[in-house]
Amino acid sequence: VQLVESGGGLVQPGGSLRLSCAASGFTFSNYAMSWFRQAPGKERDFVATISSVFDTTEYAHSVKGRFTISRDNAKNTVFLQMNSLSPEDTAVYYCHVRAFRRDHWGQGTQVTVSS
Repeated sequence: VQLVESGGGLVQPGGSLRLSCAASGFTFSNYAMSWFRQAPGKERDFVATISSVFDTTEYAHSVKGRFTISRDNAKNTVFLQMNSLSPEDTAVYYCHVRAFRRDHWGQGTQVTVSS
């Protein structure tokens, strides 16, 4: 299993970013995919998840209404559209899948929200 995130960077408060996670090594369409984030000195927290069936989504309260998770099964890619970003969203963002009875993580992509 390999997960490769991209799309992070520096953005001003109120701005937007779109993260991507390219997946390989498993049948992507059969698995729920998730995003987590970890701010400096804090634990890794759940951000959003999308199911393998009907693309059902769930979000952390802190991002609901601002972030949108989506997937493209033809491209084995999951996305996280982040709008109305605030400094509190600054973190390393990780893609996640639970497959073959274990958790798999990408290397993470840094998102910094600062003026």
